[in-house]
Amino acid sequence: MSTTPDAAPKKDHGRAGRDLKAAVASAVVLLSAIAASLLFWKPAFMVIVAIAVVVAVWELRKGLAAKDIDLPEQPLMVGGVVMVVVAYLYGSAALVTATAVSALVIMLWLLRRGVDGYVKNATASVFALVYVPFLGSFVALMLAEGGRDGGGLDDKGVQGILTFILVTIASDIGGYIAGVLFGKHPMAPVISPKKSWEGFAGSAIATVGAGVALVVWLLDGDWWIGVALGLIAVVMATLGDLCESVIKRDLGIKDMSQVIPGHGGLMDRLDSLLATIAPIWLLLHYGVF
Repeated sequence: MSTTPDAAPKKDHGRAGRDLKAAVASAVVLLSAIAASLLFWKPAFMVIVAIAVVVAVWELRKGLAAKDIDLPEQPLMVGGVVMVVVAYLYGSAALVTATAVSALVIMLWLLRRGVDGYVKNATASVFALVYVPFLGSFVALMLAEGGRDGGGLDDKGVQGILTFILVTIASDIGGYIAGVLFGKHPMAPVISPKKSWEGFAGSAIATVGAGVALVVWLLDGDWWIGVALGLIAVVMATLGDLCESVIKRDLGIKDMSQVIPGHGGLMDRLDSLLATIAPIWLLLHYGVF
């Protein structure tokens, strides 16, 4: 008779699908760091964004390795950080140029490995470059709306970042609550079994409400822009979440990593944020700022 103890059963977190206590604790720590940087000296927030880009690239490389795709993480990380900094200092035109140069450098870097697998790795690398650093650089464009120094709630860039983050969080919370309480009709059962149409409705109500409140009271804008903001956020956040779910299912993994307790990988939290930032920046840039 074997004396080896049985493996501990995996803890069931119910319909929530996550360790809620750990998730809340992690969220509080991350949001506190973000709030402190935005309120006291907003360039510090760019350091957080740059670190997030580096970690996200590392996670993507680790995940794609399951399909024998080998991302060149050094040029991706360096290029990604340069893109964020350039976007913050010099604007959207400089970001486009930095993205193009980074893509070319990555393709040249891969030549060192030879012919075998070049197209596969180069294609995946450009995908990763656009998915993480390019979309993430719109955060820098948003923050730069109020100038490149300072901070605090009177700064337009800080107001834009807070609006973007809070409306995306509202989508997550609204969808989570409605999905847990009322979710019966799966939205995409093959891709994400826990995502329901009831949850989507909860997200829509939460994002539109948050969008109107934030645009009117924080940004001093028109209420209809808040409605548009909420609708954009709920659609793009849902698409971002579904796209990342497809990526993980194709790779055969549950989470990109375990760097954030209760949440999994950083990309598991950035999926909605990366999808919403570009259209939200465009709307606020031309409709409010």
